[in-house]
Amino acid sequence: MAAVEAETGPLNLESLPTNPLLLILSFVDYRDLISCGYVSRRLSQLSTHDPLWRRHCKKYWLISEEEKSRKNQCWKSLFIDTYSDVRRYIDHYAAIKKTWDDLKKYLEPRCPRMVLSLKDGACEKDLDAVEAQIGCKLPDDYRCSYQIHNGQKLVVPGLLGSMALSNHYRSEDLLDVDTAAGGFQRRQGLKYCLPLTFCIHTGLSQYIAVEAAEGRNKNEVFYQCPDQMARNPAAIDMFIIGATFTDWFTSYVNNVVSGGFPIIRDQIFRYIHDPECVATTGDITVSVSTSFLPELSSVHPPHYFFTYRIRIEMSRDALPEKACQLDSRYWRITNAKGDVEEVQGPGVVGEFPIISPGRIYEYTSCTTFSTTSGYMEGYYTFHFLYFKDKVFNVAILRFHMACPTFRVSIARLPPKC
Repeated sequence: MAAVEAETGPLNLESLPTNPLLLILSFVDYRDLISCGYVSRRLSQLSTHDPLWRRHCKKYWLISEEEKSRKNQCWKSLFIDTYSDVRRYIDHYAAIKKTWDDLKKYLEPRCPRMVLSLKDGACEKDLDAVEAQIGCKLPDDYRCSYQIHNGQKLVVPGLLGSMALSNHYRSEDLLDVDTAAGGFQRRQGLKYCLPLTFCIHTGLSQYIAVEAAEGRNKNEVFYQCPDQMARNPAAIDMFIIGATFTDWFTSYVNNVVSGGFPIIRDQIFRYIHDPECVATTGDITVSVSTSFLPELSSVHPPHYFFTYRIRIEMSRDALPEKACQLDSRYWRITNAKGDVEEVQGPGVVGEFPIISPGRIYEYTSCTTFSTTSGYMEGYYTFHFLYFKDKVFNVAILRFHMACPTFRVSIARLPPKC
C-alpha cells in the first residue's frame, strides 16, 4: 500500500469502486490490466467453443447426436434453448427423462396399448394453475415428470401395475394432473395429500404428501391404511413406498425394465421375484414371486396380506416318461414371532396340473400374517403318469414376505405428557 502511495500520491478511499474485483484491479499496473483484458477476451472466446457444450447437453438434457442433427442447431444454442424452457428442473430432468425413455422403450413391444394411453406433457401454465387451485406448491420432480407425460387415460391396464387373485383385481393408472388436483385431500388424516394413481376397480390410490403434516414428511409417497380399530376417521396409517416422487417413480420403472415385474397378458404384475428362491428337483424347477397387498391389509388390527405366484417347469430335455401329475401340497408357514402353521391338502388352487417336458404351470395364491413379516416353505407330491405307483416330492425353498415400512397415524398416538 505504501508503494502505491509513493507512485500515485495519497490514497483517496472515497474514490475507490465498491465492487471487490474492481477494487483489486484499481491497484494493478496498466500493463497487467491490459493482460487481464486479453485473458478475459480469450476466456470469452473459449466459452463459446461449441464442443464444450456437448457434454452439458448430454448430461443435463439427454440430447443425442441424432436430435442435434435433426434440429440443425449448435450444442450451445441447444443447451440455452432447453435451459430457457426447463431451467427450474435442471437437477431432475435427466433422471426423470431417462426413466420415461427406458419405460416406453421396454413397453412398446410388450404393452403397446399402455404406451398409447400416455398423455402429452402439461405446460408450465397448467401446472401453475393446479398449484393455485390446491393452494400448495407441487414438487419440482413431479412437475418435471408431468411436463414429459401428463399421466395416462383412465384405462385398463394401468401403467403402475396390476394384481389379480381369484376374487380380487387391481390395476393402477397414473393420474393426469387435473384429475389428481380434483382428488387433493384437505380432510383430517390426509391433509395436503395429492393422489398419484387410481384403480377404478378398488378405488385405491397412492398419494404424495405435498406438505409436511399429520406426521408425514414432505414429498413422501404412500398407500393410505385406515385404522379399523379407531373411532376417529382421521386415524389413517400409511405404508411408505417412496421418499420422493423421483425415488418412487424410478424404483418402480427399474423393477419393470429389469424384468423384476413380469408382463402377463399385456399387463405389468407387481410380483417381486426372489432369484434365490429357485429349487430344482430332478427335472422340475419351482420358483416363487411375492407381493404385498396394502388394500387388503391393516396396521390396526395387525393383518398383513400377501400373494405369491408359483412357477413349476419341467426341463425341455427331460425324457417323455418323466411326465407327471401334482397330487398334493404341503406348507410350513412361520410368522415373525416364530409361530408355525402347517397346511396340507390335495392339488393346488383346486387343480391337479400335469407337467411334461418343456411345459410350465403357474398359479397364484395368498396368505396373511398377524406380524409384519413371515416366510413359507414346503413341497409338492407328484406321481409319474407312466408309473402311477411311483411318487416323489418336489421342494419349495423358503421364501420371505415383509410389508413396507409404515407409520402410525398421529390421531391414534397417545398425547405427550
